[in-house]
Amino acid sequence: MKITKTFSFDMAHMLDNHDGKCKNLHGHTYKLEVEISGDLIIGGAKDGMVIDFADLKSIVKKLVVEPFDHAFIYHTESGRERQIAAMLEGWGLKTLPMAKRTTAENMAQYMFELLRREGRLNVSALRLWETPTSYCECSL
Repeated sequence: MKITKTFSFDMAHMLDNHDGKCKNLHGHTYKLEVEISGDLIIGGAKDGMVIDFADLKSIVKKLVVEPFDHAFIYHTESGRERQIAAMLEGWGLKTLPMAKRTTAENMAQYMFELLRREGRLNVSALRLWETPTSYCECSL
């Protein structure tokens, strides 16, 4: 059995040294789809569920949506991105460092692994929509 919950958040980033317009600081409204697989729970308050949608929402909001929403996500190996982050942090604005370049693919992989590891969720697929027509998927 599989269930999916969808989330939305806004985020800014840049792809330093990219050969297109994404080298500039810009933002997206991301749509995140988290798919959970598993057997149905038998008995108790959660009988007949893979996971309670409210529990899934709480975990994803805490680990992904709240840290990413309205933040500047930057690659810690990029000197220019670190400079921008330092300036924003100096103004008390929200940033989030990533060890990899902030491509949709790298962010989806990071979120997938984070939800499986720290959220202890049986995530079978994660889709991160960067635009209404473009997404990447990380799955087992």
